[in-house]
Amino acid sequence: MSTKIRGAFVIVVMWLAQPAAFAQQPPAPDTTPVVVTTGEAIVKRAPDRAWVTVAAESRAKTPQAAQKQNAAVMSAVLERLRGAGIASEAVRTTAVDLQPEFDYRDGKQTLREYVARNSVEVRVDELPKLGEIIDMTVASGATRIGGVRFDLRDRDAAEREALKLAVADARQRATAAAEGAGMQVDRVVRIEEHRASAGPPRPVMAMRAESLQAEPTPVAPGELEIRAAVTLTVALK
Repeated sequence: MSTKIRGAFVIVVMWLAQPAAFAQQPPAPDTTPVVVTTGEAIVKRAPDRAWVTVAAESRAKTPQAAQKQNAAVMSAVLERLRGAGIASEAVRTTAVDLQPEFDYRDGKQTLREYVARNSVEVRVDELPKLGEIIDMTVASGATRIGGVRFDLRDRDAAEREALKLAVADARQRATAAAEGAGMQVDRVVRIEEHRASAGPPRPVMAMRAESLQAEPTPVAPGELEIRAAVTLTVALK
């Protein structure tokens, strides 16, 4: 407000602020039609890498003797693996265990012996040698072969290919839906990938040493399935 004096008259000039409703209009709602579709894809690949768990178990009347025997056995197993060309970074210890075992009779507990166990996971990059490596570890003193699982050296490439195919599948579905409504796909608004949790190793084998000494161990890697799924949102015109 400002005031000016001219003679005997006072002139008052006032500026009134416009209401907020006129100062800022709410954005108009987006009325662009959209369609949401899902796409899936499966890429199949022959595995070229495997992991196998090798374990040794030793028993003795004292914990020191059990542990000493077990250490000697696992040292022999690891030495045999190195001789077969398995790199040190491809071998990882997964468990070291020492426990007493008891006999129970007439409600009484009697110490029987001590059991020492040592497990390592071995990565095999030359898949045709997997059966041979399993046999040589048993010959070196391993008493148990755990789960064998197969995978790909370049799994990322297979996953990206599956993802690309899943998006293409969703886009084709969106195009079909748009044509069914007499419209066309204008642009992609959103792509959402659905990552599935890893399933159990495939296949899985668990065997004791006695079952591996009769003949060479056959290994059938089979085929891996790499899956991808997406949700696609597209605008129509």
